[in-house]
Amino acid sequence: MKKRNSLGMKLIFMYSLLLNSGASFMWPLVTMYINDYLHKSLLVSGISLLLMSSFMILGNYVGGFLFDHWSAYKASMLGISISSIAILLLIFFNGWPTFAVLLIFLGFGDGINLTLLNSYATTVKDRDVRSVFNLLYIGLNLGVVIGTAMVGYLLKYGIAIVFIAASIFYVALWLMTFFYFNVDFNEQQYVASDHKEVESVKNSVTKLIYPICIMIFGVYLSYTLWESVMSVHMVNMGISFESYSSLWTVNGLMIVIGQPLINYLSKKINAKISTQVFIGIIIFAISFYGLIFAKNYAGFLTIMIFLTFGEMIGLPDVPAWIDQLSSKSEKGKYQGVFNALMSAGRAVSPLYGGFFVEYLGYNALFIFTASIIVLTLIIVIFKNKKIA
Repeated sequence: MKKRNSLGMKLIFMYSLLLNSGASFMWPLVTMYINDYLHKSLLVSGISLLLMSSFMILGNYVGGFLFDHWSAYKASMLGISISSIAILLLIFFNGWPTFAVLLIFLGFGDGINLTLLNSYATTVKDRDVRSVFNLLYIGLNLGVVIGTAMVGYLLKYGIAIVFIAASIFYVALWLMTFFYFNVDFNEQQYVASDHKEVESVKNSVTKLIYPICIMIFGVYLSYTLWESVMSVHMVNMGISFESYSSLWTVNGLMIVIGQPLINYLSKKINAKISTQVFIGIIIFAISFYGLIFAKNYAGFLTIMIFLTFGEMIGLPDVPAWIDQLSSKSEKGKYQGVFNALMSAGRAVSPLYGGFFVEYLGYNALFIFTASIIVLTLIIVIFKNKKIA
């Protein structure tokens, strides 16, 4: 394909929307399908999800490495081809153990795709990097709303129909990548010639980027609890599963509507990216302390709204902050580290949550989870002050 000189925000946003819409078909489906349709135990479904997540983490790293050291276009075609082939095969081969094996390939391909999405986003020239990642976050959440809503509607028509619908998103993304993502990036974008700049950035990496990524591990370790143990917790308190599901509708709509406003206000007051992340993460952490006192649907709804405000303020700017700290030759690498730690938090969370609930109870889980976020945030604040 003919090479392009740059990528615009519209293409990056569509990439995010298509990828996250297709991927969101799988997360609410896997446990239920393995348990109810394939008649395997919850332990088997948990191991399957863990393997899928582990290969996604590997894909995150591989995607970043290939972006920096090979070809961004060839790497993106590799990632989306692996995912597309896996999801297409699932239409016809969705029994056991083929389903679990194809999940592993899907996770690996999506890991590559997610890191390349962030890496491509760092190259957009017509917008500042914070605006780019804020719009990506909207695309992510809009995709999650579309994907999860379609799963619930289509599953009654059969599992093959679900995979056909998911395949449409992946094939559309493959075509878009093939025709539009062959970009001829300027070499100077990736090679830092100023030795002083390289040494300064390396110092930032060792003292700040990795603590930021560890903090993100803690954030997604906690966030994923809302997708796993919180549904059980709320149902045990007499709240319907439909009411629990509606909290995610509130979360998604708040982000789609509110994120552009947050981005506008940040520009208006010229908020520092680090300050905004700190404020958002502390609000996010406080919401988990609040779960100790939630006893009815109104309480959980209030906490979800509070959590979503913290999410909107802090989380979209984290990859943009990492981009600012990364050397020009290692942008893909550190976006890969970010995505890998985020995926690791998601992977470990269900097991971590189940252990705490089984042996220590929900309140201990909420207190410990919030404290992990606060502790890692304090470390990041301290490291940020030292290099400022």
